[in-house]
Amino acid sequence: MTDSILVVDDELSMREFLQIMLQKQGYQVATASQGEEALALLDRKNFDLVICDILMPRVDGMQVLRQVKEADPDAQVVMITAFASTESAVEAMKLGAYDYITKPFKVDEIKLVIANALERSRLVRENVRLRQELKVLYSFENLVGASPPMLEVYELIRQVAPTRSNILISGESGTGKELVAKAIHFLSPRKEKPFITVNCGAIPGELMESELFGHKKGAFTGAYQHKKGLFEIADQGTVFLDEIGELPPPIQVKLLRAIQDKIFKAVGGLEDVSVDVRVIAATNRNLEAAVAQGQFREDLYYRLNVISLRVPPLRERKEDIPLLAQHFLDQYSKELGKSVKKISRETEALLQAYNYPGNVRELENIIERAVALEKSDAILPETLPEFLRHPPESPAALAEVGFPEQGLSLDVTMEDIERRLLTEALRRTGGVKKDAAELLGISFRSFRYRLAKLGLASAEEE
Repeated sequence: MTDSILVVDDELSMREFLQIMLQKQGYQVATASQGEEALALLDRKNFDLVICDILMPRVDGMQVLRQVKEADPDAQVVMITAFASTESAVEAMKLGAYDYITKPFKVDEIKLVIANALERSRLVRENVRLRQELKVLYSFENLVGASPPMLEVYELIRQVAPTRSNILISGESGTGKELVAKAIHFLSPRKEKPFITVNCGAIPGELMESELFGHKKGAFTGAYQHKKGLFEIADQGTVFLDEIGELPPPIQVKLLRAIQDKIFKAVGGLEDVSVDVRVIAATNRNLEAAVAQGQFREDLYYRLNVISLRVPPLRERKEDIPLLAQHFLDQYSKELGKSVKKISRETEALLQAYNYPGNVRELENIIERAVALEKSDAILPETLPEFLRHPPESPAALAEVGFPEQGLSLDVTMEDIERRLLTEALRRTGGVKKDAAELLGISFRSFRYRLAKLGLASAEEE
């Protein structure tokens, strides 16, 4: 969906300049020459962003800002003026403006401010959508499964959700750790506040501090304005730190202080920022081993692991496979506009026989693919992937080697086993490296390193 922006300025040349520039970037743009006109437009339509001059006759920019924020506290407003003063800037920020820009401004600067403001708007909309639409979806009753291991998970969710304690969720990739985290949040007293997800393995280490704790204008090259971090945005709510084991050591120190003291400093900032945030972390790694090896701080581990919750892999709750398969069948039949209603007995037997190294996520992918390809009203074996209909060698078989009497080279043998497992993971995931890494229970970075080490990386990766 195209973002919509309202430009409010009594200077025609400025309105036209901003309108042309923003339309070239693909935004929907409306303009108003005075405050009254802007408020009338805002009564009729919601905008993702308002860019408003401060000094205007009759209804000035501050009045527009005040009324916009009264009507919608989450609205994003950027103020611009040719007559800057510290007092007006402070007043605008106190009233809730996203940022304050002085004319004349650099085009790149205002483009960046606008992009960041719209990103904030999208984030706010997403949290509103979660609060309004996903309360039911993420209640524990809608986590699919009736096996004893899952009943234990439900009971623990019910017990821990009302508390303030931090939680560490462990489990293999694809088991549904984020779904469990959301269930805890939406069953807690914080359910009306933000739920913010941070994938610690996907954000470069040099950007992680700014992402988590924000930065001040001028803190580093490209920091054109103040940016709130995700911890500040999540105040009174929950931060979900996925793949916490991938967090770089320097950031582990700063995270420890934020959790322990509930304060932090933005990058380039001098003042402490106080927040009330519940932290739920998740990992598919053995963090205790990482602590023993000096890869993860012990004090941070104990701060995160106040309550531990393990999500079982799908192979440990195979009785849930029919329930999950039917759940995904109903979901994707509706989403894809198909009339597939059931799963044949032969297909169900094949689904039950598989061990799902990718867990629930892999089962979901299999059912979505089958629904998309199926032409009848039932999923038949013919629409399942080849590896389900004709199972390849198991990982144990792949790893099986003979031990010749004259001995062998352990390094060469282990490399051969590793190469075969990497190749099999890529085959199963259609060459999608991130998914292959998850199948093997290693990070994407580690997977790429191993491919390069064994000469399996593509030319562009090298």
